[in-house]
Amino acid sequence: MTSNNAAKSTVSLSDAELYDWIIHERHVRKDDVKKCLAFAREEKISLAQALTRKGVLPQEQIDRISRGYQAARALNIPGYKIIGLLGAGAMAMVFKAKQTALDRIVAIKILPQKLSQNAEYLRMFKTEGRAAAKLNHPNIVQAIDVLEANGRYFFVMEYVEGHTLFDELEGGRVFKEAEALDVVLQVAEALEHAHNHGIIHRDVKPRNIMITDEGVCKLADMGLARLTQDQQGILAEKGRSIGTPYYMSPEQIVGGQVDFRVDIYGLGGTLYHLVTGRMPFPGKTEREIMEKHLREALVPPDHIRPELSNGLGEVVELMMAKVPNDRYGSVADLLVDLRAIRRGKPPILAREKLSQASLEHLAAAEGGPMFPEQPADTVAAKPAKRSSTVAVILLVILLTLSVLLNAYFIIFYSS
Repeated sequence: MTSNNAAKSTVSLSDAELYDWIIHERHVRKDDVKKCLAFAREEKISLAQALTRKGVLPQEQIDRISRGYQAARALNIPGYKIIGLLGAGAMAMVFKAKQTALDRIVAIKILPQKLSQNAEYLRMFKTEGRAAAKLNHPNIVQAIDVLEANGRYFFVMEYVEGHTLFDELEGGRVFKEAEALDVVLQVAEALEHAHNHGIIHRDVKPRNIMITDEGVCKLADMGLARLTQDQQGILAEKGRSIGTPYYMSPEQIVGGQVDFRVDIYGLGGTLYHLVTGRMPFPGKTEREIMEKHLREALVPPDHIRPELSNGLGEVVELMMAKVPNDRYGSVADLLVDLRAIRRGKPPILAREKLSQASLEHLAAAEGGPMFPEQPADTVAAKPAKRSSTVAVILLVILLTLSVLLNAYFIIFYSS
């Protein structure tokens, strides 16, 4: 049983508010919530007390949710009425709200007070708003407004009724090939739209892909998005790892120059997770995971689940190539192959590129690097070496013919 102090700590949180947050965040199974609701009615206690008594949700988490709602009630955002807390992360809290002028439900991301004083975080937060505002696509969570009030910064966006792809994976679901491709095709189309507007997402992962109740996938959280023309951002982030380790490209890990191909890599890692039920490179620590992204060969998904097509394995292998130049040249190219394997056809572009890469590796293994850097005098000496080789071959042929002719004449005259 919970103590009286624990019960008092949640007095400001109504059952409706707690239920709304739990269902949206999906931290608790619906069946468990229903059982706790029934238990709360029987015992005439609050939902919070029922959840803690049944061991479904720890008191500490309920207290955190309660503090979030208290903070929300204290906010005063002109034109918006806070309804409840949707989630809280290291970078921001997200609230459900109503835009009073248009009478519509929206989501509002609020930069924490301490980060509002940090110039770099503030710059990133504003960049997110500018980047997202340029995008208008059915598979991207729509940005609505970026505003400031009383020293706090807010990002207003479309409210999506649904859940994340991560929720389904966390629940143990392993997607069939066709199901996974239907998801990834939608996200790839969203990325193509973003890239065409000069925007890189840089954190493509299951937690940032929303699925509506109608089954529409929407790419969310442009918090790490950057305009390709943002030179200040490029310089500020040089040498820093930006992204999520489980799906982070090698060039992001080492803090190098990034472009649209980091999104292709992240989407490849997401597709891998969907069809295998496991991360591309699992590990106990972030360092171990990142080391694997840099150096360990990827186990093809069709080797883990033999029922998957070879074509899917080839596409994922190309998406997650460690060297950016070895990946797809664009999301448009990727879409060609994704649509092909969705129709049961082979991925032409992936097959061609992987075949070419195999030939280059074979040639490199037999004769060293394909394009070695050599001094000018060494390069100039090559034609002479080739000429002497040809001369030796011709001499061997002539000697062989001479021997054969001599043998012929000996046999002919002796008979």
